[in-house]
Amino acid sequence: MTSEAAFSLAGRLKAGEIMHSGWCGLPAPIVAELVAREGFPAVTLDSQHGLWDTASIISGIAQVRQGGAAAIVRIPVGQFATASRALDFGAEGIIAPMINTQADARAYVSFAKFPPIGERSWGPHRATTLTNMPDQTVTFAMIETKTALENVEAIAATPGIDALFLGPADLSIALSNGGDVDPMALEVDRGIDSMLAAARKAGKIMGAYCHSVERAVALAKRGVRFLAVGSDIGFLRAGAAAALKAIKV
Repeated sequence: MTSEAAFSLAGRLKAGEIMHSGWCGLPAPIVAELVAREGFPAVTLDSQHGLWDTASIISGIAQVRQGGAAAIVRIPVGQFATASRALDFGAEGIIAPMINTQADARAYVSFAKFPPIGERSWGPHRATTLTNMPDQTVTFAMIETKTALENVEAIAATPGIDALFLGPADLSIALSNGGDVDPMALEVDRGIDSMLAAARKAGKIMGAYCHSVERAVALAKRGVRFLAVGSDIGFLRAGAAAALKAIKV
């Protein structure tokens, strides 16, 4: 592995570090940069449920890097070709939602990794060499459904999938048959155990979205090594609420 890769998101995760990521849904590159400058080693730009488009993603990736963090992009469901685009723009990681089968995982990898692992087309604007390129990017496969849990070992074992990533809200909806949104549900915890076991068996990384700092700490103790904590909207609302509470007399 090159010295550049050793300091990358991929290099640090593969070295066993626990990594935290900010999460940005608002398509405001300056906000993503500010989150990075607060010390997050990575910032995720959410183009699935967030409002990021191609132009804002390009600027957002650049400003996250300017802020000293690795940029990650969550792509829309099934739009695997956008993984190639985001990586060309300088993203170090891709989070693909709703990976339910090994076929989904293989289709995702085909766009996210160069041959012989995948079939990604060569056309990076920021990268300058093909050497060790697969080792310098991280492909996260989101596990969010019953079907995904049933296939989690096969998904984790897929060549080119670097990490599993828990989508706790959607998984809770799926496991409750649409009865509730409860990321802390017992069924979700059991799903996390299955994901951790599959990741360990395949020698892969486990990541998760965490709705609170307390949840992030608890999951880190269980072996989750990539933790997305909070969101720009959550940080904004919490700051506004705290300010209003403080000035009331």
